[in-house]
Amino acid sequence: MRLLRKKRIYLKERAYLLLMEYEELAKAYDLLEKTPKRLKKTSIISSLISKTKDEDLGMVLLLLRGRVFPDYEEREIGVASRLVLKAISTATGYGVNQVERLWSTKGDLGLVAESLIAKKSQNTLFSSDLSVRDVFGNLQKLAVLEGQGSVDQKVKLIASMLSSAKPMEAKYIVRSVLQDLRVGVADGTLRDAIAWSCLEGVKPNYDGESESIKPDSREEYNEAVGLVQRAIDKTNDFGLVARIARKGRNELEGLKLVVGKPVKVMLAQKAATIQEAFKAVGTPAAIEYKYDGFRMLVSKQDDEVKIFTRRLEEVTSQFPEVKEYVLKNVKAKTCVLDSEAVGYNSKTGKYTAFQSISQRIKRKYGIEKMAVQFPVELNVFDILFLEGEDLLGKPFGERRKIIESIILAKEKKIVLAKQIITGSVEEAQAFFEESVNLGNEGLMFKKLDAEYKPGSRVGYMVKYKEAMDELDLVVVGAEWGEGKRKGWLTSLVVACRGDDGFLEIGRVGTGLKEKREEGLSFDEITELLKPLIIREKGREVRVKPSVVISLRFEEIQKSPAYSSGYALRFPRVTGLRSDRSPLDIAGLEEVEDAFFGQKK
Repeated sequence: MRLLRKKRIYLKERAYLLLMEYEELAKAYDLLEKTPKRLKKTSIISSLISKTKDEDLGMVLLLLRGRVFPDYEEREIGVASRLVLKAISTATGYGVNQVERLWSTKGDLGLVAESLIAKKSQNTLFSSDLSVRDVFGNLQKLAVLEGQGSVDQKVKLIASMLSSAKPMEAKYIVRSVLQDLRVGVADGTLRDAIAWSCLEGVKPNYDGESESIKPDSREEYNEAVGLVQRAIDKTNDFGLVARIARKGRNELEGLKLVVGKPVKVMLAQKAATIQEAFKAVGTPAAIEYKYDGFRMLVSKQDDEVKIFTRRLEEVTSQFPEVKEYVLKNVKAKTCVLDSEAVGYNSKTGKYTAFQSISQRIKRKYGIEKMAVQFPVELNVFDILFLEGEDLLGKPFGERRKIIESIILAKEKKIVLAKQIITGSVEEAQAFFEESVNLGNEGLMFKKLDAEYKPGSRVGYMVKYKEAMDELDLVVVGAEWGEGKRKGWLTSLVVACRGDDGFLEIGRVGTGLKEKREEGLSFDEITELLKPLIIREKGREVRVKPSVVISLRFEEIQKSPAYSSGYALRFPRVTGLRSDRSPLDIAGLEEVEDAFFGQKK
């Protein structure tokens, strides 16, 4: 009786707090998984957002993205499939071997959990309904459990959630733990759903089935979506944007960049020729060296400097000399700079390739020695914020003049990106050759009157390199090797970006080395991918899309064998791009442009 009384008190407290039940979210996941239609997905998410109170909104939107931490936090849940398998066994009473056999049949531990939870002969009398907050909090705990006994603690924590879960909830708890939701929700869909549900008078004339918005609502809808996107660009926080959107358009428009908090950098499209680059950005254009380094977004506030990569990871401690350069040579109390850290040979002064300095990004020890061994020069080319003023809407030409007024250039420390302004193909070609001879990749062409669009690949900025047969792609699968490569992951499955996920475009193993000192090795790539395994069947594994690699190839061919509809002919791995996230990789449009460009 005492236990029953405690349960009644618990349920009353839950009702008082008005927590969203996890079952509500699981039902939305299920609907999303069953429809391939983007607008239908938007409608489903919009309905869910409308039911969600402010207190739960941030958690729900993160969970819909398959995350429990913001993009700018490096923490991940980091739980391997084998550990989840043990948790399912503990929660259901089925032996590990039985669970593993079912896994090999279904190929998805989420479906395994759903099936076995449904078959449980009896739930414990005092199991309770799960709230979104329960699940979210436990998923965050999984990321911070470390040290002796942490594996057992993680198994117990997951098993506890599964023991309280209904079958459908169990499926999505497991998938959330493995960060493999499979519901096909892209950030753009979430953005549209926020506009749809939070901004008054915006809900489009949509019939629930077609994949188009009726003409009488399209213009207003697109304007609202743009407003939400600009807010997301400045904050990288979907929950915050949704809560502010509920207060009205004026509050949403008033959101500013926060110094010390990372934002996504503006990205460039590719141009096959100099003429094509000029056509994209107009003439005259600002043309700058395209450095073979990695992006650094640098925030300065008084004596505090924070450095972020394009993956939104903070790397301030790894680059103490860059912090010093900014403090001594930037005449601003508060600013946010966009720049490129470029490695150089300390003896010759010539720029070196990205791979020579990439190891500094993850370095935690021996930082001072690495700074001497692999020095970098900070090349500043844009500014987003200065002394309390948001500069995103100002034209690039004006932003460049602002940079020139606050940077005290010091060669091989901090400089302005080398630039010319011209509309001449001949001058651009000569500048290109100069850039390449110095060890750079090529040129950047920039529209002089363009605003800064965080996270977007807009036509305001294009890159031109002579070699167009290279793509940055993400690894989504692999195969366990045999013979002398046993224990290594080989034959990597790579993918490009699609509208609502990643699209496979081929397999690659060529270019990986057998010894680390020779370059990116099978051993190193295995070390990176092994914790990311989410499914395993025989020798084939699927991994969470996280590791980005650069590939060269001979040709792109049409192919029904891969979900992108294309395949790379004779691909070869050229390097690991630890500075880039899966959102930075080549999109399907870029692949198609390269395909049709080669046919010409």
